[in-house]
Amino acid sequence: MTIVEKDAVASVHYTGTLPESGEVFDSSEGRDPLLFLVGHKQMIPGFEEELMGAKKGERRTFTLEPERAYGEKIPEAIQQIPTEMFGDITPEPGMTLMSDVGPFNVVSVEGDTVTVDFNHKLAGKTLEFSVEVVDVRAATGEELDHGHAHGPGGVNH
Repeated sequence: MTIVEKDAVASVHYTGTLPESGEVFDSSEGRDPLLFLVGHKQMIPGFEEELMGAKKGERRTFTLEPERAYGEKIPEAIQQIPTEMFGDITPEPGMTLMSDVGPFNVVSVEGDTVTVDFNHKLAGKTLEFSVEVVDVRAATGEELDHGHAHGPGGVNH
């Protein structure tokens, strides 16, 4: 298997930017390449779609509208919570904290009320990616059974 397709394991270097500001929101630069099992919902939909058919060594740049990335912001995911719900934590705007339902961001603190946002930080945003396919290989039976790629040396979970 030499192209990115369903059930392949792709290894990529990438840089994600916000086109309106040029801000880099994520990059594999200086780290190991990102390894993922193609077609198993490990990546945002547009990322995989844009890489389909790419060969080892190929570089692609693409822009994803919110619906092909992290979706639109959901107004109901922005909520107001009393500060006493935070226990020993003093919430401050910009903090990302964890709850039983997943991560959330502190938007503002006004008196005894904290406004929090459960939307992904990149929801509602258009994203641009520059991606280089470092390697592509067929997934092993074990990776297909587990639904994710295993790095060098096999399973470590």
